[in-house]
Amino acid sequence: MLPDELRAGRDPADRVVTVPNALSVVRLAGVPLFLWLLLGPQYDLLALLVLASSGITDWLDGKLARWLDQSSKLGMLLDPAVDRLYTLAALAAFGIRDILPWWVVAVLVGRDVILALCLPVLRHYGYRRPEVHYLGKAATHNLLYAFPLLLLAHGTAGTLGDVARPLAYAFTTWGGALYLWSGMLYVVQAVTALRLARGAAPGGGTVDPRVTDE
Repeated sequence: MLPDELRAGRDPADRVVTVPNALSVVRLAGVPLFLWLLLGPQYDLLALLVLASSGITDWLDGKLARWLDQSSKLGMLLDPAVDRLYTLAALAAFGIRDILPWWVVAVLVGRDVILALCLPVLRHYGYRRPEVHYLGKAATHNLLYAFPLLLLAHGTAGTLGDVARPLAYAFTTWGGALYLWSGMLYVVQAVTALRLARGAAPGGGTVDPRVTDE
């Protein structure tokens, strides 16, 4: 028997109400709570629990999307967007609390600002968002591993803090390097797309939107 979406002539990828999307919305709702816990009462342990819960639900919504055959375009947008919001929230909080130097925060946030500025230009020429690269995912995961270690290194004295500190710096350095590298790859994708678009414009041909959504 055909799924209801196919019988109704709808693309299943256009679904909005799915279990994985619901989990992504729960993760999204945790971002302001995570930021408030870090900057307000500075309940670092609770903030870590929120971050860990986000990581578990991130893994779970991907599994459920495959198990329940509920992959969707909205889910493909929400998942990396929520990861990025947690990353930006943590970077802002760590800069304010002097856990990370501001120049590190500025470099990593500047990468996202540059990519955001590329999107309107790409849309103008008929292209979509640059495809998510595996380096970008690896960079985000390394940074999300680094954040709890940075909190432990900053707020814990003794052996635990001493053990967490080099691990925190290692994940931050490696994750930051991958974050910048993946950003450069996205910019190269955007520049290549714009060159193709400008080359097609004089002939009046249509732009092939070969760059896919995140």
